[in-house]
Amino acid sequence: MEPIVNKVAESGIISLDLEAFFPKEKIMVFDLKDYLFMELILKEKDFRAALLTTDWEKYRDSYVALTCSADAIIPMWANMLVTVYLTPLVKGVYFGTEAYVKEQLLLSALDLIQGVDYTDQRIVVKGCGEDPVPASAYVKITSILKPFAKSIMYGEPCSTVPLYKKK
Repeated sequence: MEPIVNKVAESGIISLDLEAFFPKEKIMVFDLKDYLFMELILKEKDFRAALLTTDWEKYRDSYVALTCSADAIIPMWANMLVTVYLTPLVKGVYFGTEAYVKEQLLLSALDLIQGVDYTDQRIVVKGCGEDPVPASAYVKITSILKPFAKSIMYGEPCSTVPLYKKK
């Protein structure tokens, strides 16, 4: 009986799972809707008073998605004022949804990849996973790897879609 050979392992293909670059830190949402009168109007005096009594500690060491889920016009200074309170405590404040913040943190993590580390390597960028990876991440990783990689594929090492091969 012949031993079972793992041809994928022997191929030298590097599998990159973009899910591994998602932030591990907690992302919290600060929703301005909760500070609006009737979820419509921001009254400056009431807003400032409410911010003074907010428990800011719950945001410590997290990333914060600053947003307003109500259909209201929020003056820019309100976003800035919340940011003033948050910045001493948090790792970062982003304007947008939790999904947007997650995407931005993923793209920042991918920026740390050194393409030169993948010089003349055959790379498969993993396609399926539990947490959906935004298209922007696939575009980013491709642009980082293309100048260096021998080949770039998409999918799983046993079933790939070829994207690029160095000539």
